[in-house]
Amino acid sequence: MPVELNHTIVHARDNRESAEFFTELLGLDITSEWGPFIAVALGNGVTLDFATVPADKITMQHYAFLVSEEEFDAAYAKIEQRGIEHWADPRQTQPGTINRNDGGRGVYFLDPAGHALELITVPYGGWAS
Repeated sequence: MPVELNHTIVHARDNRESAEFFTELLGLDITSEWGPFIAVALGNGVTLDFATVPADKITMQHYAFLVSEEEFDAAYAKIEQRGIEHWADPRQTQPGTINRNDGGRGVYFLDPAGHALELITVPYGGWAS
């Protein structure tokens, strides 16, 4: 069996707030709640398991999501409607816009716990031939 990522724990100030932020923005579902975790399943079978931890224990992480053009449009519309600060670049020097790399589009923004999120429609380097 090939090695596959099954789940990762995402530290949050409030696990429900962060899980719902993801589900509402990306059109996903909370798939289970177990102990301190609220799980959100992604399309490839991986779950993000949100856990509440003290704010001073949260280290910013970067999570990049490959989405379809339609999913990008829907999420970006919500980002704009909700006034979520966003950038075309990871260094946050191009505010309020998206990038166009490798024939796709991308955007960076922060979740409620301060994690750096990225949506892209084409993998970096483009699609394999």
